[in-house]
Amino acid sequence: MNIYTFKDDESFVETAASIISSLVHINPHAKLGLATGSTPVGLYAKLIEIHRKGLVSFAGVTTYNLDEYVGLPENHPESYRTFMNEKFFNHIDIPLEQTHVPNGNAEDLEEECRQYDRMLDTYGPVDIQLLGLGHNGHIGFNEPGDSLSGATHLVELQEKTRTANARFFPSIDDVPTHAITMGVASIMKARQILLLVRGEDKAEIVHRALKGPITTQCPASLLQCHPNVVVLLDQGAGRLLV
Repeated sequence: MNIYTFKDDESFVETAASIISSLVHINPHAKLGLATGSTPVGLYAKLIEIHRKGLVSFAGVTTYNLDEYVGLPENHPESYRTFMNEKFFNHIDIPLEQTHVPNGNAEDLEEECRQYDRMLDTYGPVDIQLLGLGHNGHIGFNEPGDSLSGATHLVELQEKTRTANARFFPSIDDVPTHAITMGVASIMKARQILLLVRGEDKAEIVHRALKGPITTQCPASLLQCHPNVVVLLDQGAGRLLV
């Protein structure tokens, strides 16, 4: 596990963008596992900037997103499909049919999960999986518990997760209670994992995930078992690491 801490946001974002753009430059048909949330917004903006300068093309890239809320219309402003389109896909040259986000409105959600896994098994593994880190140690929407699901699955979101995401909705009552998420085994199949974490409020969970015992009570701790993980932290998130 390679861990880097940055003093300023610009260096943090530029390093993350360089890792992904270099991969796509070397392999124009790269498969990218992508994430949503506030942390990767700057990364996507930097990748758009690099693309507009003519330094990288995403025309041959295929993407697979980690998760999606259940029950939000696809065009809802807080759906992850809307997020990805507005923050990234609509501003680069990737055909939308090469972008994949779980369908949280599928008639049969369990079958949607199975189909997503079949797609990942057929066309994967992804070359790099982008991850954020939840305050309770979740990756994707894999919440802490006595056991974890390996495959893509339907999950009930913990109150701590819903509270953290409530800032994006009119109230916590509007935050969906369920989501579809890639499972831990699906995530761990990635050839490389890029974990981005910012903020002093994440320092404790960063320490638990990267230096603590490997336990399903902190799903991100399982990343310690992956052979190729790059972790980018700002100073606040990394303040408890020695």
